[in-house]
Order: sequence, then C-alpha cells, then structure tokens
Amino acid sequence: METETATRWLTDAEQCAWRTHLEVNRLLTYQLEKDLQPFGLTLNDYEILVNLSESEGVRMRMSDLASATLQSKSRLSHQITRMENADLVRRENCESDRRGLYAVLTEHGMETMKKVAPHHVTSVRRHFIDLLSPEALVELDKGLKPIAEHLRGQRGRP
Repeated sequence: METETATRWLTDAEQCAWRTHLEVNRLLTYQLEKDLQPFGLTLNDYEILVNLSESEGVRMRMSDLASATLQSKSRLSHQITRMENADLVRRENCESDRRGLYAVLTEHGMETMKKVAPHHVTSVRRHFIDLLSPEALVELDKGLKPIAEHLRGQRGRP
C-alpha cells in the first residue's frame, strides 16, 4: 500500500512570490500584446516571426516551430494560415520528407519584423528591463534558470 505524503502548503512568503509572479506574467503579457496591436500582431505572431527571422534560411519545419513556440501542431497550423493571409509567412513542402512542411518568412514578414522589433524592444524595456536594477536582473536570471531548465526537461513527458 502506497503511503500518502503530506501536502507541503506554501508559506506566506512563498504564496506572495507565487502570486506576484502570476500577476506580473499576466500583466506583462497583456501589455506586450497591447503594444503589438497597432501592428496587427499578437505576441504569438511576433514570436513566430522572431523564430523564423533567426533561423537559417528564414525557415523552420512546422513541427520544430510548434515545439519552439510551445504550440500544438494544430494550433500552429491555424495561426500560420492567418499569418499567410497577411503575407507574413508562407508554407513550403519539405523535399526530404513529403509529409513535412516548412514555415518560411516572406519579404513582407521580414519588413514587418524590422519595423516592429524596435517598438517591441522599447515596450520590453519600459515595462520590464528598465524597472529593475542591473543587479536585480542578474539575480532574476539566476533565480529563473533552474525553473526553466526543470520545465524544459519536463517537455514531452506525460
């Protein structure tokens, strides 16, 4: 018979840190989305444009892009369709794998990226980076890295 372990409830300090993290995550995501709206982009659209613009040949296999953006293949496919309609990306067949598809950044997509990136960086600075001291940024990075590494290790596990 398996023994139950007692739930380790959060202390007041842990609860405060957790809730602050959740609030900052929601508010920052909301603000960054709002700042992209004038360009007709969502944060997911921008993340896809960034991934493609930084990839060799400005293209990625759809399955790799889904993995990089933490989206299901189905959800990514719908998003890519919307972005194709806006001439930001196009799909191309993969010659080495007839079932595979690439998402490819179009010229208009690259121009959009070049136009939007400075505004996005300004938004990230205004609402995040510039509100913390350089020392606090280093500490935040050190504190979050173990969590990111742990969660990356959990990907693909049931």
